[in-house]
Amino acid sequence: MQIAALGRQFLKNRGIDTIAGLHVRPATSVFPALTCPAQALIRTALTPAQNGMCFNGFYEHDLQRPFFWEQSCKLVKGKRIWHRARKAGASTAMLFWQQSLGEDVDFLLSPAPVHTHGGGMIDAVYSKPEALYPEICASAKNKFKLHTYWGPLAGIRSSKFIKDATCELMSRNKAPDIIFSYLPHLDYSLQKFGPDHEKPQKALGQTINLIEGTAACARANGYEFLAYGDYAIGSARKVLFPNKALLRHGLFSTRKVRNRLYPDYCCSDAFAVTDHEVALVYLNNRKATERCRKAIESIDAEITVMDRQAMKERGLAYDGGPDFIITGSPGTWFAYPWWDREGEAPDFANHVDIHNKPGFDPCELFFGWHPFVISTDTSKIKGTHGHNSSGREIAWFSTLEIDAETLMDIALQLKKIMDGAAR
Repeated sequence: MQIAALGRQFLKNRGIDTIAGLHVRPATSVFPALTCPAQALIRTALTPAQNGMCFNGFYEHDLQRPFFWEQSCKLVKGKRIWHRARKAGASTAMLFWQQSLGEDVDFLLSPAPVHTHGGGMIDAVYSKPEALYPEICASAKNKFKLHTYWGPLAGIRSSKFIKDATCELMSRNKAPDIIFSYLPHLDYSLQKFGPDHEKPQKALGQTINLIEGTAACARANGYEFLAYGDYAIGSARKVLFPNKALLRHGLFSTRKVRNRLYPDYCCSDAFAVTDHEVALVYLNNRKATERCRKAIESIDAEITVMDRQAMKERGLAYDGGPDFIITGSPGTWFAYPWWDREGEAPDFANHVDIHNKPGFDPCELFFGWHPFVISTDTSKIKGTHGHNSSGREIAWFSTLEIDAETLMDIALQLKKIMDGAAR
């Protein structure tokens, strides 16, 4: 079970050394420490460059647009760690993981809303088999609600539904042999308030209750149990706007529509796709490489710029990938906006719109000046992630006899256990 934002230091500061009767241990996450790279690493035991999932989002050169939170399993390359076990007859379930649609598993649940012609949305869940979701809803006496999974109303309800679904699967007569599950909501509170605020204490208590309930269900049904964080949240100290800098230097282009500034990726020499504590800079014009580097370095004195050679050394270079990756010191995060006046903001700026924005937008966790829009005030964000440096270790604990110092160690040892069970 993956627990979003379960950091070892965060637990240690609250005197928590055991959960569900299991000793909590630290491990170094993947870099960048983001949801999709962490989940792809666990399911493949491959580095981000090897499995192709280096970030939560990317820019597609042929289509000339960025993509975020795309759900096709084909985006994650490489054999899955359960491959041999599944060939030997083991059944597998995946509940609410990213890039899971089309995955070679027996049971699958994933958010899959239907966007209607009139601009509305039908809240729907992709279910394999089709009867699985209605059966889970009947058992849990509840339905999954997307607005509790992400957005200003995100909270415990989504995680509770996923926990109930996980336990329902484990309790079946023909239960899957392997279950990958995910609890998201601790992350929301930590991004809103930061790891040093008292308010995430409530979300932590709720999360521990869900973990312990799942662990108890696992023991009752003969399962081994593993819980681990994907990244640790640090305090958000500073926000930077790389697209504003690229626009000032004549590298990022916009088009004005009804007085709003929309991105013009086709005509931009360079632009940034932001992702928490990292930002990806793409070049359309190689002649602008040095101008782009200077524009980036002008943003802030703490900026670190990785070119393709540095990315290769960090295992992040791939065909079609960014030309530069920029980071700051821990706590410095990057926001996607390029406009200075509120009236110039594109219409998607004050809505939950994870697919049109060229970057992750944590402001979507807050309402704006009325409940029908979200905030665009970046100062509200108090927690961020992406670094995997000292003090940002994830927490993990398990009934399995494994010894891990990194998230990769966990993935490799899970694979070894599954391969052994397939013999």
